[in-house]
Amino acid sequence: MQTLTSRPAGSLWACGRACLAGLLTALSLTACHRSEPAPTPPTTAASAGPLSAEDAALKAKLPETVTADNHSMIMDAILGKPKHSIKTIGILVYDGVNDLDFTGPRYVLGQAGAKTQLIGVKPGMIKTVMGVQVMPDTTMDQVQQLDILIIPGGFTGTIEAAYDPKVLDWIRAIDKGSVYTGAVCTGVWVLGATGLLEGKRASTNWYREDEFLKKYKAIPAHERYTRDGKYWTSAGVTAGMDMALAILHDNWGEKYTQGVMLDMEYDPAPPIKGGTPENTNWLVKWMMEAMYSAGVDPLIEKLEKAKP
Repeated sequence: MQTLTSRPAGSLWACGRACLAGLLTALSLTACHRSEPAPTPPTTAASAGPLSAEDAALKAKLPETVTADNHSMIMDAILGKPKHSIKTIGILVYDGVNDLDFTGPRYVLGQAGAKTQLIGVKPGMIKTVMGVQVMPDTTMDQVQQLDILIIPGGFTGTIEAAYDPKVLDWIRAIDKGSVYTGAVCTGVWVLGATGLLEGKRASTNWYREDEFLKKYKAIPAHERYTRDGKYWTSAGVTAGMDMALAILHDNWGEKYTQGVMLDMEYDPAPPIKGGTPENTNWLVKWMMEAMYSAGVDPLIEKLEKAKP
């Protein structure tokens, strides 16, 4: 059994601009102590295109090397300033959460320079849908404000969260002060159960997408990720990374987002066509849908009957 803890805020990209600056400084200082000059990476046809006039003018003004004295200036000049001051980011986690639903956005948004926490529904370890044990940084009871809230999905644990009044009340309270509120995959069902998506365009997992969105009076968007005001929602699992990158892009800009994508080497190239109902063999889709329904329907029926 694997046990994970949330990545500390001081790790390389988790602190965003400051850590990238530190990395550049470290590389510069290391290069200064080499007996031989560092090799220059070759330029290939696959490299980024020619600089714009604006970027070319900026390049001409930049120093040749990064030092402890100039790295902040370089970072500000290249990356610019964020739209909103984001100081706190929280990702809700619970027993049965999908591993990639929360670790993908955690990795992306953890590089924004804000305090980023995994927030447990209850104290103690959680166990993901894949059986990985994770120790959240804190619990809902200890968090009263967040600038960004992300609600990941899963399977049975997600459905149970969508019927938990304590969870729904907490999300509503946090949403009152958030800059961005987002949900990934079936986590959109939890956000929808709060009533916050009523009348808003939204995306969610492909499984009975229209049915579940209409249940919460949301408007099915049928997109990989969707923005409606401050609300961001995504399709299943890997789409949560794209949504998180879109939030990063909206607030921190294109160059900052490209820096994170390069750190991730994020340029997906799956070996076969698939990943959406339209691109999946009919028999495979039918099998997956039947398997989901076998778990979802009895649990929803049970929880509906237990409602006061």
